[in-house]
Amino acid sequence: MAEQLEFNFSETDLDAIAEAVGRVAVIVGAEGKLDPGARRVNRLTKGAVARLIAGEAFEKAKEGDVLSLAWPVGMAAEAVDVVKLEKRAQADTARRAGVSLAKAMGKADLLLLAGSVTRSHEIIMGLALRHYEFNTHKTAKADPKGKVTVMCTKPEEVKAASAAPLAVAEGVFFTRDLVNEPANHLTTTSFADRLKEMESLGLKVEVLEEHALEQLGMGSLLSVGQGSDSPSKVVVMQWQGGEKDAAPLALIGKGVVFDTGGISLKPAAGMEDMTMDMGGAGVVSGVMRALALRGAKANVVGLVGLVENMPSGNATRPGDVVTSMKGDTIEVINTDAEGRLVLCDVMWYAQDRFKPCGMVDLATLTGAIVVGLGHENAGVFSNHDDFCKGFLKAAEAEGEGAWRMPLGQAYDDMLKSRIADMKNVGGRPAGSITAAQFLQRFVKPETPWIHLDIAGVASVKTDTAYAPKGATGWGVMALNRMIADAYEG
Repeated sequence: MAEQLEFNFSETDLDAIAEAVGRVAVIVGAEGKLDPGARRVNRLTKGAVARLIAGEAFEKAKEGDVLSLAWPVGMAAEAVDVVKLEKRAQADTARRAGVSLAKAMGKADLLLLAGSVTRSHEIIMGLALRHYEFNTHKTAKADPKGKVTVMCTKPEEVKAASAAPLAVAEGVFFTRDLVNEPANHLTTTSFADRLKEMESLGLKVEVLEEHALEQLGMGSLLSVGQGSDSPSKVVVMQWQGGEKDAAPLALIGKGVVFDTGGISLKPAAGMEDMTMDMGGAGVVSGVMRALALRGAKANVVGLVGLVENMPSGNATRPGDVVTSMKGDTIEVINTDAEGRLVLCDVMWYAQDRFKPCGMVDLATLTGAIVVGLGHENAGVFSNHDDFCKGFLKAAEAEGEGAWRMPLGQAYDDMLKSRIADMKNVGGRPAGSITAAQFLQRFVKPETPWIHLDIAGVASVKTDTAYAPKGATGWGVMALNRMIADAYEG
């Protein structure tokens, strides 16, 4: 797993500041008032901090920005980072300050003089989230990451407040690692093995192999992986942190470890990006890790369908008819619309076995959602307004873009098949909506349900607010927040 920053917490020691190596960060509000730590740094640097905050650059800086003084006279540090941030800043602004510090610190050690800033734990989360690097397959030895020492007035309180955010950050890292991993290293088997290892965190993890899936009648899921040498699997992760008899929330993830499109072969250009087609399963896995690490007081079950979509003499053909676990027959018009074939069986199994109080599925499902929403928002579809509003509120609070999309009978009618109960695609118009309509056919009437199409946000070509380019871990924070708000009392 990608190495995370190490955080240490201690009371403010003004005499130790002069000898601190690496970088020293002070926090200053827009009015320019210096706390004791900043005053000591200003005195050591013979007024350099005061001159910086009196200048035009500090005035024009946004809250959460960092301005740096390199090689300050009178200090052992290589730089002083001045963070423009109010003492009682909003959570998202404090996190942005942490992101700015992460970019500035690089591999150096950092001494953060947090004083009595109210949301120090949010600064710490921003630091942790942005300080990510996936270098597992590079032969050059990476420089070790620096350490962060947080000096503040109440270190034990800040440490305690930071525990849950850092657990969530580890869940995000786990998701990013999975999504960034090449398909020859993240096979269906190795993916399942990584999830099985989370039993050490207190999760109950089961791996359902192909023979069990055949007995359950998961013909839809199995049809996707039948052209691959990698065996199809379903992994069930249970976290029992709430009341014993309380129905769990179910999280369902699409885990196509590589998607060639099958017989409906994708173009060669860009196909290497299809290592991220297990992004939904990656998010579910990261959420389950975060819940276990922070000891969430809720019952949650995460299920992921792990398959590989390959062309071969055994592969499903366009025009084949397969039978789902529900019993509905599906005419496979396009073998590249495979994610919904995986999800529908896992969703039905989750409802049959666990009788969940709600269900959220996640998938890098359609290119159409990228056309509609770009890389700023995931598409959100739901059959239950209050359930959906709870998720959207959580996503907004965590700064993870999400936009609700419509459902309706006219879209559902586009899935009618001449020879089976339904087709797996409805044509080019409204492609992300017809995909959601397909999935809704496998949602029982009593189950509140959300479908998240994360094709545009799971992995991106440019830096995001909390991540370098590549896998983002989108959704781990939002789902964790929704669970904390709605299911933990």
